Amino acid sequence: MALNEPLIRTGHPPHTKTNIKNGLLFFRILRKVALFVVIFVLSFHLLNFIPGLNQREQTIKEILEVLERQPTGLANVTKEELAEVIYEEATRHNQDPKFILALIAIESSFQNWSVSEQGAKGLMQIMPYVAESLAQEMGIEWSGDRTLFNPYLNIRIGIHYLSQLIFDFKDIGVALTAYNYGPTYVKGLIERNEKIPPGYYRKFIATYQNI
Repeated sequence: MALNEPLIRTGHPPHTKTNIKNGLLFFRILRKVALFVVIFVLSFHLLNFIPGLNQREQTIKEILEVLERQPTGLANVTKEELAEVIYEEATRHNQDPKFILALIAIESSFQNWSVSEQGAKGLMQIMPYVAESLAQEMGIEWSGDRTLFNPYLNIRIGIHYLSQLIFDFKDIGVALTAYNYGPTYVKGLIERNEKIPPGYYRKFIATYQNI
């Protein structure tokens, strides 16, 4: 080895700048791919979400059209809000809004201030003692007639009550009969193996089909 030859030979310097540049380019490409994937996923879910919104608005519109044809004794603004309540409460309890409309038609003919001979009140014709118990269960402040003739609260309590009956009797026809005759009466018929009157359920089906 020559004395003037360096102990370590120096070649080309490391490609530091090139490596950094390639790394940044890769990062940019990766970011664009990730952004594309996110946009694609969001777009897919948004397309599925929008029909759901449209369906909700359409159903509420149909409910309102039914209410507007009836002598409810309620202001138009109240009817619009009531249509939303019927939809939301029916959906929350896995019930068909049209099903609820048919029940209201039979029970009160859509008259908010209706009172039966037995003392049932409001759109869904609920007995005061039943409504009071349900209101306490649901966390609704009980104020007697003021609660029962509040269309929004009457609907909430009525749908909740119907859902309880369907759960208890495991049969929609029997549950509807219990709604009209009272659950104690219907349970007595079942215990004695007696026939449950079919008239109310038949009337309900006919109303549901023509609502």
